[in-house]
Amino acid sequence: MKKIAYLFVLVTLLFIAQDKAQAHYGMIIPSDQMVTKEENKNIEMDLLFWHPMEGIPMPLDKPAKFGVFTGGKNVDLLSTLKSTKTKDNQTWASTYKVKRPGLYVFNMEPTPYWEPAEDCYIIHYTKVYVTAFGDDEGWDAPIGLKTEIVPLTRPFGLYAGNVFQGTVLVNGKPVPYSEVEVEIYNKDEKFEADNDYMVTQVVKADANGVFTYAAPEAGWWGFAALNTSDTQLDHEGQGKDIELGAVLWVKFDEMKRK
Repeated sequence: MKKIAYLFVLVTLLFIAQDKAQAHYGMIIPSDQMVTKEENKNIEMDLLFWHPMEGIPMPLDKPAKFGVFTGGKNVDLLSTLKSTKTKDNQTWASTYKVKRPGLYVFNMEPTPYWEPAEDCYIIHYTKVYVTAFGDDEGWDAPIGLKTEIVPLTRPFGLYAGNVFQGTVLVNGKPVPYSEVEVEIYNKDEKFEADNDYMVTQVVKADANGVFTYAAPEAGWWGFAALNTSDTQLDHEGQGKDIELGAVLWVKFDEMKRK
């Protein structure tokens, strides 16, 4: 009986671990998403690897790439990263000074993360949009990442309750019926899920790779479109699949009253 009880506990823990592993998110959270002439021109950014709704941290190794796509090219910002600690886990920070009007798409390619619970590597190509001084041209165009979500709704200037749409791309092509996980960044831990199903919400893209979601609360919302790479990485002499995540962070604001 003791052996059976032990096996039951072990299997239960494995299921729990696997469930928790399904909600990893690469994160880039800027201090301001819409910069005006009267505001601070320095954008402070936090780079994390997180379970955003549950507030569970994970260590983020120094990214393989970090940059900003603006003016039609991706500018390398890897040297601007500073090592930080958040909840005793490795995180990163960067500061970028906005000098001229335009659209700034900050993006990160992490080093591959080995996830034993899923028996695969995870690479989340993460991006967030910042607009400055009234120039927002180009928010609906891809920036050339291996996988990315291209907005069909302008990804800033949104109110809680607005519908957001995006197209999931892998290698520049739409991915039909791609699964998209959605979570709010519960930074202040003011939200609580009724059960595990409510932690990560899931929507499916349509035949054209387009998904739709309406954010019920103000805050930063992460959209992670998950697909499997057509290549593998070696792990202890065996080829392992790579989970490609196209992650996009979008802020929804409360509408102010007079």
